[in-house]
Amino acid sequence: MAKNNTAKTGSTRPDLATLGGLVLALGGILTGLMMDGGKIKDVAQVSAAMIVLGGTLGAVMVTTPLAVLLRAAKRLGIVFFDRTKPFAATIDDIIGYAAQARKQGIVSLEQQAGTITDPFLRKALNLAVDGIDLSQIRSIMELEITLVEQDGEAEAKVFESAGGYAPTIGIIGAVLGLMQVMKNLANIDEVGRGIAVAFVATVYGVGSANIFFLPAAGKLRSRVQEEVRRREMMLEGVLSIVEGLNPKLISTKLEAYVQQRAAKAPSKQKERVAEEPATAEG
Repeated sequence: MAKNNTAKTGSTRPDLATLGGLVLALGGILTGLMMDGGKIKDVAQVSAAMIVLGGTLGAVMVTTPLAVLLRAAKRLGIVFFDRTKPFAATIDDIIGYAAQARKQGIVSLEQQAGTITDPFLRKALNLAVDGIDLSQIRSIMELEITLVEQDGEAEAKVFESAGGYAPTIGIIGAVLGLMQVMKNLANIDEVGRGIAVAFVATVYGVGSANIFFLPAAGKLRSRVQEEVRRREMMLEGVLSIVEGLNPKLISTKLEAYVQQRAAKAPSKQKERVAEEPATAEG
């Protein structure tokens, strides 16, 4: 009997690319600053940070519906943590269902479908067990995929908008700082120091946009595309089960969705389908 391994194999892992990228970017900038004789305290301006971050957040709130803004805030975690489930583990589950369906009939999967933790796979398999037409299953599930893609794009645009506003807000912060400098023109030492402080806001604006906001939007889009690909794979697997395809054929078809395969021992689905006789039928 097929086992539901999808929930067990999914885990939350730190995204080393994101964390390493931020450390490298900030480290490179600050190291370069100190090599030129500067100090970290030269760019540690709380007022500049408040102007840039507060102004950027306010601008984003004006342009973004609150529901989308809240969803984007919740999705921020996937920029730093990888919660995707391995494709190979999902294929293992689907091939297990396919093997059971060939031996006992697709109706025998009704109990299995109820234990699946992934809502998309559970819904697709339930539709299949209920005898819904193939075209209807595809239509219903493809609509869900489209909505996930649209929601993900809307959430990514929140960070993209922030990346567009931050440099401009930084310029506003610089102008505000220069206004204060103009009040001290009589003291040339204060003028020089004030100009340096004023431009920190520009650094914050440009830096936050190009080191975090825009990259975060790109990371969210890549996560959404990976989820869309995984759902397309699950849908293709369920439709293949309904068509009664040989598990070995289904395994071959689904493995096309796996971008990287470890050159190690055979996967579980290959071990299972080895027991299934290859047939001439689709």
